[in-house]
Amino acid sequence: MKLVALAFSAAVLGACAAPPAEGPATPAPGENQCHASDYQNLIGRQKSQIPAKPAGATWRVVCSTCAMTMDYNPERLNIVYDETTGVVTKVSCG
Repeated sequence: MKLVALAFSAAVLGACAAPPAEGPATPAPGENQCHASDYQNLIGRQKSQIPAKPAGATWRVVCSTCAMTMDYNPERLNIVYDETTGVVTKVSCG
């Protein structure tokens, strides 16, 4: 009887195992999909020091009090600057 219960338990647990993943894994939220870590050095600098957007990149440069859409795009680089001083305050994906 123990052997039957053990075999049944093993079969049930085996059926719950996740199938192997196919293809490349999707980056987890919060990972550096937009290369924000490459631009952290902009924080504290003037808006005028923001370099030209690389070809094919998706960037949004916006003041901290300006209206912007709330759609989330993990591949978009957001560069936020203070409207009064023009100083970059945040660089993030989204």
